[in-house]
Amino acid sequence: MSETVEKKIQTSLEKIRPQLQMDGGDVEFVSFQNGTVKVKLLGHCAGCPMHQVTLKQGIENFLKQEVPEVKKVESVQ
Repeated sequence: MSETVEKKIQTSLEKIRPQLQMDGGDVEFVSFQNGTVKVKLLGHCAGCPMHQVTLKQGIENFLKQEVPEVKKVESVQ
């Protein structure tokens, strides 16, 4: 089951990557465990003062809608 969920997450991230890339940023899937998705913010997203807003209101909200198993999203270095 976990592999299927990870595939859904990766597919969903591909849908929002172009929006991040337009601003010089990107997102990379790291892992999924116990409802928590870990991602790495890249490019301008990594150093942007608004990265928490992007992470929570953008990426997390989108993933929760697309993949019901997702409960929260965290950024890792």
